[in-house]
Amino acid sequence: MALLANKVRSVLTILGIVIGIASVIAMIAIGQGSQGTIQSSIQSLGSNLILVMPGMQRGVGTQISQGRGSAQTLTLEDAYAIRDEVDSVEAVAPELSGRYQVTAKGTNTNTSIVGTTSSYPSIRNVEIDSGLFISDQNVGSMSKVAVLGPTTRDDVFGEGVDPVGQTIRINQIDFKVIGITKVKGGSGFSNQDDMIFVPITTAQQFLAGNDRVSTISVQATDQSVMMQMQSDITSLLLSRHNISDSTLADFSTLNQTDIVAAATSVADTFTTLLASVAAISLLVGGIGIMNMMLTTVTERTKEIGLRKAIGAKRRDISSQFLAEAVALTFIGGFIGIILGWLVSWGVHKFGNIATQVSLSSIILAFCVSAGIGIIFGYYPARRAARLNPIDALRFE
Repeated sequence: MALLANKVRSVLTILGIVIGIASVIAMIAIGQGSQGTIQSSIQSLGSNLILVMPGMQRGVGTQISQGRGSAQTLTLEDAYAIRDEVDSVEAVAPELSGRYQVTAKGTNTNTSIVGTTSSYPSIRNVEIDSGLFISDQNVGSMSKVAVLGPTTRDDVFGEGVDPVGQTIRINQIDFKVIGITKVKGGSGFSNQDDMIFVPITTAQQFLAGNDRVSTISVQATDQSVMMQMQSDITSLLLSRHNISDSTLADFSTLNQTDIVAAATSVADTFTTLLASVAAISLLVGGIGIMNMMLTTVTERTKEIGLRKAIGAKRRDISSQFLAEAVALTFIGGFIGIILGWLVSWGVHKFGNIATQVSLSSIILAFCVSAGIGIIFGYYPARRAARLNPIDALRFE
């Protein structure tokens, strides 16, 4: 076969397809892995959530009337009103968060302190590893008790130590540790392993010095009622805050479904961009195949003339050259799929980046490989088939 007669040229031609296919699979895997990570991070906050936050943004690119971090427009009573007066509410967890210095037995750290209620674990998917979480009695009596995340526990007491019953100082105030949460994972400010939970009334009285809350997490009984519940929450708070014009609301609501949809859209765009960049190498590989086949046609002109002189038809000649082009792309595509999977695995294993090789990306790569062979092999095959046998036999 002509492909074996020019091994180096064939290998170099296949290499272009291998790199192109592998790049497409790896880039799509990285993009889909990132999308999955984003979605799981959002879902880990809880299910069927609506977040109510103080402050208002008038619109994209315009001024914010009150910064979300500094605005103080929501109260504990607002949270209880949502729980008692809005239909389809499963649970409500008000929060008051801030960063404070924490010390214990000569160690210290600066971490996020979240004042909340007993509903927080069920809404935010937090589980207790040892001890107890904050109770309604703790909230009612403004108890100075604390529940530590595992990362905070390790920073303050040391890895693996059970500090339940011991004392920590938050903002120079003693708190008794009553529980440790299970490892959940996360990063930056969203890392619930690096938090300390205290009763919200205690946080208001002894840490923040006011009766405001920074976020109200509302869990719906079912995803289908979230839009209506969001509207009902908005109407209730507008009435409680004596605001008649909804555009002047001193709070805002975020639907978790909308957050997931927006994040998914961004991730899809990112994946498409990565795949498009990788596809350029496929185009280069296809051009390489065409160049090789045209060179092969020129080198085998006499062979073509001889075959046509003894009765070979145009269809026979074109089929032979087209088959050689398709064979090159199929071999390159198969190797490229394996290489792409290995690259994706390596990125996940050694780069700690989530990847996800899907069957659809493999099928797409295979179809693209076949298409390249047919498209870029057609012209050289057609050119070979149209050679005049007499001129071909005279070719030097």
